[in-house]
Amino acid sequence: MKKIAFASTIIMLLLACKEQKPTGNPQVIIETQFGDITLELFVDKAPKTATAFLSYVDSGWYERANFYRVLHNDNQPSNAPKSFLIQGGIWKSNNELAQRVKGIPHESTKQTGLKHDVGIVSMARAEPGTAGTEFFICLDREPGFDYGGENITDKQGFAAFAQVTKGLQIVRKIYEQRERNQYFEPPVMIFSIKRK
Repeated sequence: MKKIAFASTIIMLLLACKEQKPTGNPQVIIETQFGDITLELFVDKAPKTATAFLSYVDSGWYERANFYRVLHNDNQPSNAPKSFLIQGGIWKSNNELAQRVKGIPHESTKQTGLKHDVGIVSMARAEPGTAGTEFFICLDREPGFDYGGENITDKQGFAAFAQVTKGLQIVRKIYEQRERNQYFEPPVMIFSIKRK
C-alpha cells in the first residue's frame, strides 16, 4: 500500500512540474474591472512587436488605460467583412502619448506563422509600420486579418504577437458590454498591464 501511495505522489509531482514548465516566452496580466486576462507574448515569432509591447508595459503606459472599441455582427456595415474583437490601449486615456509613439516595423503573419484565431492579440494600425500602443483581442477566427486577408486594403494583415492563455471568459464579458457606434459606453477600465 505504501508503494502505491509513493508512486502516486511521484506521478502527481511529475505532472505538476510538467504543467508549470515555462515556455520561455514572457507573460503579462491585464488587470481589468471585470477580472484578469493573462497573455503569452510570442517574442520567439514576433520579436519586434512583442518587444515593443513589453517596453510599453514596463514603462507603465497602460496604467488606467481602457478597452474602448468593440466589433460584432450588429455594429458593422452589412456589405463589409465582419470582425469580432475588443480593442484597447491608451488612445482615449492618454492620446498625446499614443500619438508620439514611433511605429513598430510590421511583422506580418506570413513572416511569423501566427494566425488570427480566438484569443490572439494583435496590434491595431493604419499603414504597415504605424502600429503603436493600441491592440485588439480576437473573439473568433479572423482570416481577413492575416497576410493576404480581405479586412485591410493593403493585404499585409495585422501583426499578431500574443495569445490569451487565461481569462478568455473575461474577454467575452467585456465584449458583451454596452456600446454605441462601435465604442463601449463607458470604456472598460484597464487598471494596469504588468509582467507575470
